[in-house]
Amino acid sequence: MTSRGPSVGVVGSCNVDYVVRSANLPRPGQTIIASDVARLPGGKGANQAVAAARLGARVSLFAALGEDEAGRWLRCVLVEQGVALDRLRSSPRPTGTAFIIVDDAGENEIVVSPGANGDLSVQDDRFDDFDVVLAQLEVSARVVDDVARRTSRLVLNVAPALAVDPETLGRCAVVIANENEAELLEVATIDHLVISLGERGARHLCRGREVARASAPHVSVVDAVGAGDAFCGAYAIRYAEGASAQDALDFAVTAGSLATQARGAQGSLATREEVEECLARR
Repeated sequence: MTSRGPSVGVVGSCNVDYVVRSANLPRPGQTIIASDVARLPGGKGANQAVAAARLGARVSLFAALGEDEAGRWLRCVLVEQGVALDRLRSSPRPTGTAFIIVDDAGENEIVVSPGANGDLSVQDDRFDDFDVVLAQLEVSARVVDDVARRTSRLVLNVAPALAVDPETLGRCAVVIANENEAELLEVATIDHLVISLGERGARHLCRGREVARASAPHVSVVDAVGAGDAFCGAYAIRYAEGASAQDALDFAVTAGSLATQARGAQGSLATREEVEECLARR
């Protein structure tokens, strides 16, 4: 797969997702009966890299995979999706693993064992040749801090909800959070904060002041796993292309919504044509 789109460096995690479905999510201490287990590619870094590639970007992934069968399988999946692996590292630790349960409403609970993701380092890497760099928090804080010091074009998805060095946040071109993650941030101190609101769309705040808001298209939700990653990959592309805050938000919200229509984090990631067609219908 080739592309003339913007160049995107994605720094993040690669996991194998083991997914089961049930009518409801379990309460603490409750045992429930679920579906057969499905093995799917995942990890926020890999998901966002594949999302960006599907949307036409030239994507390089900075990640660490184990030398086990799961790692070999994920390498094949990423190559098939058009993600460049020249920046990928190998680790003696097991490939990262996520355990996911999804209910009939498409909501989910996720537990992640990082494994090889914990061995990722970018100390010797350069990011000058990318139009945008996209990172998340499923790798160590040290890695995220290093990336922030090496580029002025960092779009940071603060997921999962963890504390981030204020200096690192101050170096970001854009910070992306969902509502829960945004509660950990001093919103008024962040130059550009994008808050995803799920089925209610998204907002763009400049030091606490709203400058753009987008609504989400109505879709039949099958599985919300990976929708946030699709949103981030789409937003990063439009940011790299110099889109306005409103255009970037509309594009990202649409891509995120379309990603909920099939199972798995990478199951229904949209192409650019599909996103643009959906936007045109609205």
